Amino acid sequence: MKLEILNRIKELGGNIDNVRGNSLKEDLLSIHFDTVLYPKRDITEPIYGISKFMNENIEVFRSDEKAFYTKMLDTFFCLTEKGHGQDFWKGELFTPFKEGSKDFNEWQDIFEEYANLETIYEIVDDPKPDFILLFYSYGFPDHYYICLSDPNPENPTVFGTDHEEFFEDITNRGSLEDFLQDFMTKDELLKIVKKKIEKMGWGK
Repeated sequence: MKLEILNRIKELGGNIDNVRGNSLKEDLLSIHFDTVLYPKRDITEPIYGISKFMNENIEVFRSDEKAFYTKMLDTFFCLTEKGHGQDFWKGELFTPFKEGSKDFNEWQDIFEEYANLETIYEIVDDPKPDFILLFYSYGFPDHYYICLSDPNPENPTVFGTDHEEFFEDITNRGSLEDFLQDFMTKDELLKIVKKKIEKMGWGK
């Protein structure tokens, strides 16, 4: 993968220590996150629940700004299941076309009857590709995949599908490099919150 992709994954909290550059599959399966990811949203509420957090911790801010920001990041940037509009890194192999695999046994009949991969075939010249499930989320679509036979393994295309229309309705979400730019780093969140606090006049 491109160095820019690996750097962005690291900025977002991913561990890339075991990436060796041998293959797209090995690299993606070697990455893990100890935090969730937040898509960039309305700057008035960049993460669901952050305004409530701020209001509940205004006294912490007034007594120790550094402690306030540390507490905020620790609260939201962890592997929490609380619904804050977050996405989760998965990094899991998905092989619905590989005979003998668990995924093939589970999904073969459904894929033969319902799957519509035309959006994928516009990019990938492989009738039965293997996939990596990169992310899942609470939003729509709630699953994001790349194909291991993508013609551009340095920067593969991300495809989105939802559990309610699993691989029946697929959207092209652009390149992985661009897709990762749609998530906020801790520093990007801090800039938004600090501007919000400045407008609210907390520091006065």
